[in-house]
Amino acid sequence: MVMSAVPRTASAAAAAERAAGRSWWALLRGDARCVLERDPAARSRLEVWTIYPGLHALAAHRVAHALWRRGWRYLPRVLSFVARMVTQVDIHPGATIGPRLFIDHGSGVVIGETAEIGADCTLYHGVTLGGTSLHAGKRHPTLGERVIVGAGATILGPIAVGDGARIAANSVVIDAVPDHATVVGIPARVVAPRDRRTAHGYDLNHHLIPDPVGKALACLLDRVARLEQSSQGGPLPPRPGAPGEPCCGDGCMDAVHAPSPSRRPE
Repeated sequence: MVMSAVPRTASAAAAAERAAGRSWWALLRGDARCVLERDPAARSRLEVWTIYPGLHALAAHRVAHALWRRGWRYLPRVLSFVARMVTQVDIHPGATIGPRLFIDHGSGVVIGETAEIGADCTLYHGVTLGGTSLHAGKRHPTLGERVIVGAGATILGPIAVGDGARIAANSVVIDAVPDHATVVGIPARVVAPRDRRTAHGYDLNHHLIPDPVGKALACLLDRVARLEQSSQGGPLPPRPGAPGEPCCGDGCMDAVHAPSPSRRPE
């Protein structure tokens, strides 16, 4: 994929403006409320306020970001450093975060200086919103509203992730993601473009995300079995896909038939 720089989405900009106009306490209450709504393990407000490191990291960031917007530089960095030591969540004070962000588990989350996150997003542990440039300008991702980023996923560069998008665990995203799309893999590619939101506005069924790598491996195993049976003179077993379609019928074998880059055409 070719990495493309994309301006921040309208939803992220609107969320940033709303967050800037609200008090620290109002934002933090919204952050705590969304934990109870999205984490079935959270049984009480007392648990959320006292033992959720993601909420503690956001509390420190809301203060640090307010100081950063007022022109302070060193003190916000100190606050962010202390918060990282305590929570294992590293959020640069310059990052713009909309209301009701849920950082689940928290450990290993990194959010860069020019990253922007819209309202009602969810980040799991090990997520990185990283930069790909040495320039001081926009170099980190922009997430729209209701984006879900799975554990260990990495989103790099000044790219936009659309509203309602889902990033599968351990994916590496280096290109823009459309609204309501699901992306999987390294580098990530769209595997489910349709909107799968639930009545609550979130689709947390991570186990239902398609696995293109597993599907391609299944296709390869099927093709090897067919070739072995053909070489032994036996009848070819029927393909699992529709007649005339390769294997799964979704083009997953295209890469198998493509010529090797190291071979020159004769």
